[in-house]
Amino acid sequence: MHEPLDSSTRLGLARDRQLERAWQVRLAHFPMEIEFDNPVNTAVISLTGTQCALDCAHCGGHYLRGMQPIWEARVDGATSCLISGGCDALGRVPVTTHLDRIKAIRQGRGMNWHVGLIGEREIRAIAPYVDVISFDFVGDDETIREVYGLDVTVEDYAQSYQLLRRYARVWPHITIGLRGGEIGHEHRALEILSDLGVEGLVLIVFIPTAGTRYADCPPPPIEAVVDILVEARLRFPDKPLYLGCMRPRGRYRIELDPLAVRAGVNTIVNPARAAVRLAEELGLTIRWGQECCVRAVPKSR
Repeated sequence: MHEPLDSSTRLGLARDRQLERAWQVRLAHFPMEIEFDNPVNTAVISLTGTQCALDCAHCGGHYLRGMQPIWEARVDGATSCLISGGCDALGRVPVTTHLDRIKAIRQGRGMNWHVGLIGEREIRAIAPYVDVISFDFVGDDETIREVYGLDVTVEDYAQSYQLLRRYARVWPHITIGLRGGEIGHEHRALEILSDLGVEGLVLIVFIPTAGTRYADCPPPPIEAVVDILVEARLRFPDKPLYLGCMRPRGRYRIELDPLAVRAGVNTIVNPARAAVRLAEELGLTIRWGQECCVRAVPKSR
């Protein structure tokens, strides 16, 4: 008689079955290839320098310090630009500032914009310089209030997403574990986006960041992240799924990235070597990219 399986073994077997299901869905809808990106040719530019009115719990302006201020940005050698910046008190990036500078650096380069909850006047003004928009999508009102301090709702995010799609290609981004590493908003976000429709989806993972309110919070368990990746693959069987650059490094990434390959993602930014080895073992043709994973192909091309 076989020994009964303990709960952790049963959970592991169930997760393996889900990963295999996701992998088979991927095989049914995509060729046997995967892209790994190292975005060295994308200039990362902030329209506000290091200024942001929100002081979000997971960021606190930290990531703005790694961007070039628009007024001194150097783009020589860059084939694309990520245009972002801090938000105002309403969650909007001031996208219409520095448009003359935007025009000057456009010069055939692709432009991927992070815009926040901007309105129609703003998107109409920048539309000639937009090739794609990366839009952070949140699926829970309380998470929005706690993380961003904004008095808005999931419905506001859904309306902004639909507005932006009228003027540009939009790739929603979902941060797994956004609320201090806790899983909560992600399932609802995926559900809403499956109703609204997507061209593709970027999944990123909360990083505990020094100097923020969430500095001491652990990242979400890798198993929970994998569950979200699998759910996304099953909900969007024929849409590209990307594992973006914002995720914890070190051992976390070494463990997560191969599982993301098994879960059927199409692109991974700055992959762990273990993911590359697994892709080779699975017989995937590997393509290497040097731009931001959400490809901003300029309209003039």
